Order: sequence, then C-alpha cells, then structure tokens
Amino acid sequence: MRNLNLDHLQTLITIADLGTFAAAAQTLHLAPPTVSLHIKELEARMDAALLVRGRRQAELTPAGEALVTEGRKLLLASDDLVELVQRRASGREGVVRVGMSAGVSTRLLPLMLETLIARSPGVEVRLEAVGSSESIKRLKAGTLDIGIVASPQPATAEIMMTPWRNDPMVALVPSSWDPPELVTAEWLAGRRWASFAPATQMHGLISAWFRQAAQKPRPFLTMSYPGALVSLAVASQSAALLPLEIIDEQRLSSDLAIRHLSPQLMRPMALACRVAQYPNPAVETVLAVISEFGN
Repeated sequence: MRNLNLDHLQTLITIADLGTFAAAAQTLHLAPPTVSLHIKELEARMDAALLVRGRRQAELTPAGEALVTEGRKLLLASDDLVELVQRRASGREGVVRVGMSAGVSTRLLPLMLETLIARSPGVEVRLEAVGSSESIKRLKAGTLDIGIVASPQPATAEIMMTPWRNDPMVALVPSSWDPPELVTAEWLAGRRWASFAPATQMHGLISAWFRQAAQKPRPFLTMSYPGALVSLAVASQSAALLPLEIIDEQRLSSDLAIRHLSPQLMRPMALACRVAQYPNPAVETVLAVISEFGN
C-alpha cells in the first residue's frame, strides 16, 4: 500500500481553498492535467470520491472535507518537521552533554552559556562535573559529547584534543602573612597551604613544582571545589594554590593577596570530543562557543 503523497494533499487543499482546478493549478505552478492527476491518484489512494466538479467550482464530498481538515494539520506537522531537521542540521537545536574538570572557572561558565543562548537558543547544554580521566572514558562510551579536561591526556584515535587555555597558577595568601611579591616553594613549604585533591591534574602539577625545589610538603587540606579553597584563604586558615583564571579579582577581599609563583607554574587545559564521520552540528556549535573563551 502506497503512503499518502503530501503534494497530492496540498493540491486538494488548494482546490478547496480556491474553488477551482484552474485556480489551484495557477497558484501551485502546475499544469491543469497534473492537478487532475493528483486528485485522481489521491482518490485512488483513499478509495473514496473527494471532489465533485460543479459548473462553476469544485465542492468537497464529506470524505474530502474530512481529509482537508486533518490534512491541514498533517501539512503543518510536516512543515514543523522540516524546520526541526533544518535546525538540527545547522546546529541551532539539540542537547549537548559537557563534562568539566574541577578547575574550570565558575566565572567563565555563565559567560559561555550566555553567548550560546544568544547565538543558538535551541541548543541545551547539560553540564556535569567529572574528572578529566572520567571525561575521556565517557566520551569513548558516548555518554558525553565534549570534555573540558586537563592537558595532556593519553593519545587515542577515538578522541580529538584541542588546546584551550594555559593559565598561570597563583597563591591566594592572607594579607596578614605579609607575603613576598613572588611566592617560592621554599617560602610556602613552611606554611599551611591547600589545593586540589590528589586525583586531579593540578595536584600533580603542584607536587612537581615543589619537587623541583627539593620540597615535599603535605597540603593542609585538599578539595575538589575551588570556591572552598578560596573560603579557606578568606578565613586566614591557609594559602590556596589556584589557577589565576578562577579568581575574580574584583570581588576579592582586601584581606587576601594574589601572588604569582616562582618559578612560574602553568595549568594547561584542552577541549576533547569524539572523532566522528558525521559531526553533530549542535556539538560543533557548542565547541565553537567554548573555543572563543580560550587563550
């Protein structure tokens, strides 16, 4: 059994609206015999008479009226479907799952989302706080679309890595400690300091920075949430080692001082996504927006 032809249905509705085959042919830019053929094939498909040709105009039969009434809804749904497909194809609509490591700035995230909403309001971003290694696993499994991860990561043919940001690490120190202009590993080793949990890339970076100066101090506290590290420093409980990009200097208390490290320590991050034969346009849209906030 053949499916309903939407072009034939449009022809019937146009005749119903305009009253004659000739007017419908002119409006649809079809030859009159083609209009007649459309109706003939549609009646054969429905196994029902749909139109009665009068002396001046064509009139719908009861079956024709039913088909025109419901057919209008079908054509509208068809137009909506075409628009949906086109939005998806152009990257203006879709759901994109993004995994973020603990070091991603809570200051940058709202700016990225605002840009995306302004540019592609139909794209929904679902954010998940996951570690870099877990992001890579979930990208391979297909449960994440994009990962904002620590760099470098082990090379794999399945995942494409693009450098995103390379931010200096700094010490957030209580001003009452009278910190030097540049904080060294030797100066910090004798004081309380806190940083990210051992499973994170930044813990490894900081440990290597201390080892470079032949220091092996243990942190006063380790956490996975940057805001908690800042709060510790505000309470004068410890220094906090953080990426400079995370710190909102305009809102920083005067009781705290930002000090760069000596030697300099950088925190690199990358954007990770699956290598796909047919890239998802919505994912490409989100990647493009996030990339704009790289350095």
